[in-house]
Amino acid sequence: MELVHAKQQSAFKALQPVFGYKNVMQAPKVTKVIVSVGTGSFKDKKKSQLVEDRIAQITGQKASLRSAKKSIASFKLRAGDPVGYQVTLRGKRMEDFLTRLIHIAFPRTKDFRGINPGSVDEMGNFSVGIREHVIFPETSDEELKDVFGMSVTIVTSAKTKEESIALLRHIGMPLKKVADKREVTKRKRVRAAAKPLTAEAPAK
Repeated sequence: MELVHAKQQSAFKALQPVFGYKNVMQAPKVTKVIVSVGTGSFKDKKKSQLVEDRIAQITGQKASLRSAKKSIASFKLRAGDPVGYQVTLRGKRMEDFLTRLIHIAFPRTKDFRGINPGSVDEMGNFSVGIREHVIFPETSDEELKDVFGMSVTIVTSAKTKEESIALLRHIGMPLKKVADKREVTKRKRVRAAAKPLTAEAPAK
């Protein structure tokens, strides 16, 4: 298992032949990771406290409380009400978290078949939702009633979506391989042509 730190260091050599970088500083890298959990629907304050504690265990950093900026009557929400917790990771904590996410948490996910590259936006940032926080070994003994989901956003210095996808694949992110649309259309035509013709039933 190669750590994300080592992968980040070798990104220039790995991506330079593809994108033609002339300087090490041109190579993209992961700059920060944001982990957030919404608690607006939690009526039990103990559950909110549990979320704060578990996020701290998973990330190794104390979570900060996030409050609503506007009042929304339909959601019975007032400005200033707590709506969730958020952690911003950088440096070694960020790389340690990504290493555990890629090599431990994702393989522990039930029926995991990879992540859609479409989750990468045009700015080069990548967001993925995690349904159950217990995929992290630090909290694997949680009861089912205490399980909650979280959102992980990986911010990169990539200037294009293609560069970001290449970087994420290089550090080990299990992104699915999406076939080209023209290739998919060609395959469908070949399959349709290969189907045997069936004779129509005679009219009565």
